[in-house]
Order: sequence, then structure tokens, then C-alpha cells
Amino acid sequence: MKTEEILQLNKTGWEQSAERFFGRTALPELGPFAPTENDLHLFGEVANKKVLDIGCGSGHSLQYMGNNGAKELWGLDLTKKQIETAQELLQEQRALVKLYESPMEENPGLPQDYFDIAYSIYALGWTVELEKTLTHIHRYLKPGGIFIFSWEHPMHDRIKRVDDSFILDKSYLQEGPEYNEAWNNTVIIPHRKLSTYINSLVTVGFEIEKVIDDVVLPNVATEGNDHRWYSVDKAKLIPATFIIKARKK
Repeated sequence: MKTEEILQLNKTGWEQSAERFFGRTALPELGPFAPTENDLHLFGEVANKKVLDIGCGSGHSLQYMGNNGAKELWGLDLTKKQIETAQELLQEQRALVKLYESPMEENPGLPQDYFDIAYSIYALGWTVELEKTLTHIHRYLKPGGIFIFSWEHPMHDRIKRVDDSFILDKSYLQEGPEYNEAWNNTVIIPHRKLSTYINSLVTVGFEIEKVIDDVVLPNVATEGNDHRWYSVDKAKLIPATFIIKARKK
């Protein structure tokens, strides 16, 4: 299937399901069972910074940035419904807000060598063309600018629960686009090894500063045992989330 066909399929899926993701997995949260930005302090001081959200969704991460003093809030997302929701959410922000309905594989008119911070919270893995997307992000950033992203750990959906055991259900090594089980096979998300993300960042000119796959388990008594698609039992064996911080040289 061609890139354009996958993007259209995924856009349709998101337009139909966007509401159930409004406000979910947004800063300071970085992903299921992962330490938060409050724990890691990866972004540092964001006051007076120009920030760009890749896959901004309903705008809640941009709201977090604005509430912490960011000077400019820019975002792009594949779906009209998400952008409209983000515009409404951010309308009272004092910062400049600019949002674009666009696939991350394309530059919808964003300036180059402009942003202090770019980030993508549980969105980058949707890209159909990873190096092309990372090349755009690298160009958007000022020299010395940082890029932080989180995504589902690529071993997570390779492992499946069968009765009281977990088994390796799919090959970790075989990369490529796949219909996604968590979305009832209605969208396509590429499977990539962790090394592919790291090597692609290096290829386009980023310098890796941190790779984090720590697991923070909830207090089951107060927070429950289920994070929708993600379970505590599986998180005890393998991370649900990985996080990378990189810098434009």
C-alpha cells in the first residue's frame, strides 16, 4: 500500500475515533507506565520558548507548554477534528498559537531553524516515512534545539497473553506497516525496531542524549490494574513506552 493510501486510511480512522483520545497521553504524561515529565525534567525551562508539537491531537500537551510560559505554541495533526478541538482548547492561551492540519511527512509551511523545542507524545510512530519526518523536524529546529518523543515500546505488541502466560506472538525483527490490533485492524501503524528509531535520528543529524524505557507501576489499589490496551501484568515484564531525547547539532 502506498504512503498516500495509508495516510488516508489512518486519517479516516482518527476522524471517527478522535473523541476517545481527547486529553489522553498528554504532557506531563509521556506514555503508559512511564515516568512523567515531572519525574524526568527532559524539557527543562520552557518559558519564552517556541515549541512545536508533532501530532498535537486535542492540544493538551500544547496547553501544558502554554501554562508553563512557552512563547509560541505550534502544532500539526493529521485530522481536522483534532485540530478543531485543539484550537478551541487553546483559544485563551496568551502565547501565539498556530495549528496545521497536515501529515507529519509533509511540511505544511513551518519555518526552518526556528523552534527551540519539538516534541511528539505517542504520535511519531504513526509516520509512514520515518526518516522523511525526522528530516523535517531537524530542519524546523534551531541549532542546539531539542527533540523529545515517546512511543509504544516496539516489543509491546509482539507479546500476547495466552491464559496465564505471555508468549512472543510476532517477530520483533520483521519491520513494516501492519494493521493494528488495538484499533481492531482499521488503521495501519508501521512496526520498527528500537534501533531503527535511534539510527534514523542519527542519520538525519540528531545527537542522542537519552533513551528511557523505565517502568513505573501504578498503585493497583488506588489506580486500577488496566491502562486500556496496556496492562500492569505485561508492564512487569516489558516496558509499554520508550522515550528519546535528541538535540540538533
